Amino acid sequence: MSENVSGASAFDKFRMLVWQHLLLLVSLFIMTAGVALCVRSNMGSSVISSVPLAFTLAGAEGLVPALTLGDYTNILNVLLVVGQVVVLRRRFEAVQLLQLAVGCVFGVLIDVNMAATSALVCDTLPMQGAVQFAGCTLLALGVAFEVRCGSVTMPGEGFPVAISRVTGKAFAKIKINVDITLVVLAVVSCYIFFGRWMWNVVGPGTLFAMLYVGLAVKFFSAHLGWFDRLLAYRPGFRRHIYGLARFIYRKF
Repeated sequence: MSENVSGASAFDKFRMLVWQHLLLLVSLFIMTAGVALCVRSNMGSSVISSVPLAFTLAGAEGLVPALTLGDYTNILNVLLVVGQVVVLRRRFEAVQLLQLAVGCVFGVLIDVNMAATSALVCDTLPMQGAVQFAGCTLLALGVAFEVRCGSVTMPGEGFPVAISRVTGKAFAKIKINVDITLVVLAVVSCYIFFGRWMWNVVGPGTLFAMLYVGLAVKFFSAHLGWFDRLLAYRPGFRRHIYGLARFIYRKF
């Protein structure tokens, strides 16, 4: 999983750490580009953005504070980290609080990509389907890169990993149940705010994302030897793996 850096200077170690996290930043940018495209498709957002999108639309109507999609995503990420603290209790490691930093960057990049795609109009079914497919594919590619980086995990993965550690149940099953819970909460939020099901929040594209993204991540993960070589750009490179991220990394 990682190599000791024998004889590496402090500067070399710092450079390795920076390079690893620059690639993590690229991974997050790709992921958030996928999230933005899924939202723009109007066929249903990705799972992680479904609840934040419901609140963002409600904010535009003055029903809740008018925050951006990235802002509400940050709030959700904070709640997911708090959930890990509740679940793990004394087993929660302080280093896992770095998930908040990663989650914050994720939220900021969502807003960046939402702004970048603001001119995109999906007014026909073929266009909606193409944009949704492209968004889900980018999201899966970004997730595969993120896991390969082996650094701090995203709160959206950290929470089910925490539950998996405590219950002993398979991470994949827990992740599915958490995703379903988020989608249900998004639907409930739509009824509370708007009195109806909002298909642009939870729609056929959301179901497609739930089924397709996991399969695409597995496919991409099997073809990322080149990314490993890019990541380990010099002999003796040591991947810095923190907290719950090491459990996800081992799975891949």
